[in-house]
Order: sequence, then C-alpha cells, then structure tokens
Amino acid sequence: MLSLPEPIAHLIAALSKLPGIGPRSAERLALYLVQAESAAAEQLAAAIVQARKETRPCEICGGLTRQSPCSICADPRRDSALVCVVEKPVDILSIEKANVFRGVFHVLGGRISPLDGVGPEDLRIAELERRITSGGVREVLLALASDVEGDATSHYLARRLAPLGARVTRLAQGLPMGTALDYADELTLSQAIEGRRELLHPQ
Repeated sequence: MLSLPEPIAHLIAALSKLPGIGPRSAERLALYLVQAESAAAEQLAAAIVQARKETRPCEICGGLTRQSPCSICADPRRDSALVCVVEKPVDILSIEKANVFRGVFHVLGGRISPLDGVGPEDLRIAELERRITSGGVREVLLALASDVEGDATSHYLARRLAPLGARVTRLAQGLPMGTALDYADELTLSQAIEGRRELLHPQ
C-alpha cells in the first residue's frame, strides 16, 4: 500500500486538529498545499503566523482584537450599560452579524463543566463582577448555548450577579435546545435578543 511522505502525513495530522476538519478534508487540504505554487503556500503560512502574533484578547471584553480596547469597547455609540455575556470570542461575531445588538460584550472563556474540570474560578466571572460594581451596567444579557452546561452556567451567573444590582436576562425564543451561537443564523439571533427574558430580579 502506498504511503504518503512523512512531511505530508505530519501536515495532515496538524490540519485534522482544526475544528470542523476531518481526516479526509485534512488530506485534501494538505495535498493541495504541497502542490500549490510555493508563493501561495508561503503567503498562507505567513498570514497564519501574523494573525497569531498580532491578535490578542481585548483588555475589557476579552474578544479578539489587534488593538486593545477593541473597536466595540472603544465605540462611544455603543451602550456600555448593556453587557452581553458570551462563551467564546467567535460568539461576538455571530451576534454582530444579526445587527440588532448595540451594547458591549464580555467573553467568559468557557462554561461551567465539572466533567471537564472547568469551575467558576476558571472563567472570567470576577472580571464581569468588577465591570458591574464599577457602575453604569444596568443589564447583563446571558447569551450562552441552550444545553445542559449552558443552562447551568446561566443560572449560576444569574444567582451570583443579581445581588450586584444589574438586571440579568437571557436569550429567549429562536434558539433551539443544544444549539451553539455560531450555528445560529442572523434572524434567529435577532429574535432571541429581542425576546430575551429576565432570570432573576436584582436585589
């Protein structure tokens, strides 16, 4: 049986670690890259290195940016009193595409998952509390996935944040159970944001 050269096999293994890329897709991509023009492959490699080197988390929201604070946090037209809490930076892009949310964001960096060893202390909850207690935040919109871990994280946050005085709401209609934000279309997210509901009243 014909085997691929070792460098190609290593490239396939590396590509298959990317999200959404299975073994067959990784093999097709690898074979394309090694047969492409040298300049094209070098340009792709340089773009990956540059993006990794120049992209960092925003010091305020935790979203991906080149300059900190990011363009959303630095935009005076955004409603800084309305903070949308998401699990990961890519969720910001999903909500922004809906073009109905004019507040700001806060990236948790994950969700509570005891089976994976992720507890509240592993998330950016303390940073969120500081944003609320510093004043000016009237509502925290929880935009987490509608699954067991997302529900557990949302209810934990609601209980923890309610005593701080901010209204705590959550995306409502439009998001089916078990759906992550990056799989939802703009209309679905728009309906979910417009139909958000309060979880706990501030004390």
